[in-house]
Amino acid sequence: MSRPPAPPPQEPQEPQEPQEPQEPQAPQEPPPQQTEPVGEARWPMAAAVVTAMVLTLLLPDSLRIAPKWVLPSAEGLLLLALIAGDPGRIDRRSAALRAVSITLVAVLALGAVWSTVQLIDDIIHNGSETADATSLLQTGGTVWAGTVLAFSLLYFELDGGGAAARLHRMPPTPALAFPQQFSPELAAPDWRPHYVDYLYLGLTNATAFSPTDVMPLAPWAKLTMAVQSLVSLVILGLVVARAVNVLT
Repeated sequence: MSRPPAPPPQEPQEPQEPQEPQEPQAPQEPPPQQTEPVGEARWPMAAAVVTAMVLTLLLPDSLRIAPKWVLPSAEGLLLLALIAGDPGRIDRRSAALRAVSITLVAVLALGAVWSTVQLIDDIIHNGSETADATSLLQTGGTVWAGTVLAFSLLYFELDGGGAAARLHRMPPTPALAFPQQFSPELAAPDWRPHYVDYLYLGLTNATAFSPTDVMPLAPWAKLTMAVQSLVSLVILGLVVARAVNVLT
């Protein structure tokens, strides 16, 4: 009988290195959900309008463009229409609301410009409204404060298409460049300018007669800030000159 063939010799197997235990993988966090932007509160802008209405009531009759209650009543009705159409926060984009906002700002600006012209005329012609120091300072201060509020609301409504438009999309090239836009690392994520920023702009432009930390980039912004600076310079210059004349 023939013997079965011998099996081939097996090669010696190399000893396997012990495998290191794998560390348990940490559970992956879900990607952060994008939240809807929240509009700014309506009340700062509304408070500015109400303050401008009160300043109009405090003006002498000769410095108002219409009878005492006409402008404040019109401004109050326009403000109520805005609040009814977009209550709480400014986040609704609507052509009708935009038209109401522009009309409100136009009425405020018209009243401020008219009062400024009448104040200048009264000072130049030695009118009765600026004949003594008390009425001069009161009337001049009221007119000056009214122009600051009117221009701040003008910036607020024209920059970037208004607060509602800025909420949903900031323009790539701003008309008014704030410090937070020059240095984004100093601002909160998705930062937007609010009314208080425009009020500060109007106040500093009226006192420094030039841009301070907010730079006008668009032509309309440069012209508007230039007009405000000239108006403020004329009011303060004439009031101070008239005060010196009255006191001496």
